[in-house]
Amino acid sequence: MAGCTDPEDQRPAEQVTGLPDFTLLVEANASSVVNITGVSSLPSLSAEGQGGDSRHDWMRGLFGERADELPGPLLPQENDGSGFILSEDGYIVTNAHVIDGASKVFVRLIDGRELVADVVGIDGIGDIALLKVEADGLPSVSLGDSDEVRPGQWALAIGSPYGFDQTVTAGIISGLGRHLPGQSNQPYVPFIQSDVAINPGNSGGPLFNTRGQVVGINAQIFTESGAFNGISFAIPINYVVDVIRQIKQNGEVKRGFLGVEVRGVSRQLADRLGLEAARGAEVVRIVEGSPAADSSVEAGDIILAVNDIPLADGAGLTEALGSLPPGSQATLEVWTAGATHRVEITLAALPEPTESPSDTTIPESPEEPELVVIETLGMILRPEEGGGVRIGELDPKGPATLAGLMPGDHLISIDRQPVDTLTAAYREIARIAHNRGGKGNDLVLFLVERDGEQRFFMPAFAGNPHKSP
Repeated sequence: MAGCTDPEDQRPAEQVTGLPDFTLLVEANASSVVNITGVSSLPSLSAEGQGGDSRHDWMRGLFGERADELPGPLLPQENDGSGFILSEDGYIVTNAHVIDGASKVFVRLIDGRELVADVVGIDGIGDIALLKVEADGLPSVSLGDSDEVRPGQWALAIGSPYGFDQTVTAGIISGLGRHLPGQSNQPYVPFIQSDVAINPGNSGGPLFNTRGQVVGINAQIFTESGAFNGISFAIPINYVVDVIRQIKQNGEVKRGFLGVEVRGVSRQLADRLGLEAARGAEVVRIVEGSPAADSSVEAGDIILAVNDIPLADGAGLTEALGSLPPGSQATLEVWTAGATHRVEITLAALPEPTESPSDTTIPESPEEPELVVIETLGMILRPEEGGGVRIGELDPKGPATLAGLMPGDHLISIDRQPVDTLTAAYREIARIAHNRGGKGNDLVLFLVERDGEQRFFMPAFAGNPHKSP
């Protein structure tokens, strides 16, 4: 063909000739990866020694008058995950959701030792927790530079999926700077995407590059079944280091606050405004009393850059501002009425989230029903003859079936809460769905008895595919 180079004259690009061997990397770093268990001690239902009635109001709201009939104390709840040692004197990092609500945190080392950890600080927005154990000479990891990570590079994870300690999985970096939609995700985190197999229990574990350096913390997976589906996300280690520095210095993390609600710029909007490309953040609303309200920024403006760093979309603005501390100066490049201008703004502190009544109110439940339909799990619960609850009909393609539950399984507990009636099962499912986002966006732990053996299964609510492993 005219104008084309003869294939015989083309010099072939360098090709991949073999797969890496991670043996030495694992041997060098496995001892720096730990298993983490957060234990939440629930209040005892025994009134003995409390001058009569010691039930908490929230228990009465959850179980009604039947709270007086429940045995006590209840079993504690546990969250299991992974973590890694930052320094030989006992600093350890993990995900905040691994120890969420825990009254005690235990760290199990590769040599079998189990140590009680103190929580130095938590960044709930970034999903990062810094722990400290009393020990010396611990093997620590080497930290890399997540800004050097590139799609196509090999990566490796070590963690405790489903409680299997020191599990090793490998894959490649699939993408960078991912911002995940949904209210349960971290808006300030530019996630590293990979196809490294991550499952429940890997949360908080390290993502290594081929030089044995940690470049991220494994935090979330994209799945409709609750298990690995080929896409996982890690928090970049550079972001983590900045959070840890603030926790060590101040005991907390403070982020800059501009006071605007934004969205990405569509191709149609860019054409209408005369922008060369669909980029930047369109200002939808100005928060009253915020730094933006005291500036020249108006709704309808397009913020193109922060401190000369171009913004690809609205999520980029959130990320850029979140990396700036309160009181810092931010220079915005703003597109208004067909021209750009610069706006200097002093950032305030990000307001503390306010808890709405809907976050704490336990939903009401009906009288004892004949069956309970859990549409988001694809299952029906029915009463057992002689008392108790069993798994009834299942959607063949639903989350409960995919997780391994079977019709006829005798239900013992939901999220470690004993259930012996359909009303109790209804209330527990309703509480979980209510507190975790209405349609649900998390795993639910079922303990059932089948053929005389007790087994755990973890179906995931349908409706939001973003899960924390």
